[in-house]
Amino acid sequence: MRLAIDQARRAASLGEVPVGCVVVRDGEVISMGHNHPIGLHDPTAHAEILALRAAAHHEHNYRLEGCDVFVTLEPCAMCAGAMLHARVRRVVFGAFEPKTGAAGSMLNLFEHPGLNHHATCTSGVLASECLELLQTFFKARRHLVASKSSSP
Repeated sequence: MRLAIDQARRAASLGEVPVGCVVVRDGEVISMGHNHPIGLHDPTAHAEILALRAAAHHEHNYRLEGCDVFVTLEPCAMCAGAMLHARVRRVVFGAFEPKTGAAGSMLNLFEHPGLNHHATCTSGVLASECLELLQTFFKARRHLVASKSSSP
């Protein structure tokens, strides 16, 4: 999760929402990603999607069976769906996302009975550190917006 947090910091340094993701197989990091939808002009460029794409390329297979995904923020429905299609084994995340989280907050796609693949989820790993990154980022963003609207 520390590597995912480093990736989230990288996203923040680029002005992106600080979310980072790492894909691991057999204890070896096979890919990493950070949020980059603004810079790439791509609404699908979430940390998880970029890390899954890189992992699939590394493995020469779109199926990532036996892989574990570590992400700083609870995955959204798009990212959770991609993880399920990739057949990841386990998802470990830091902070909950109460508005769009699809691993227990708004819904839980990983345990949905109608789906043919399920993944084990572990939540709250280094949650306070992950949440602090997000809160600091959005506080700075709000401050910037407020200062622009109050200047002549």
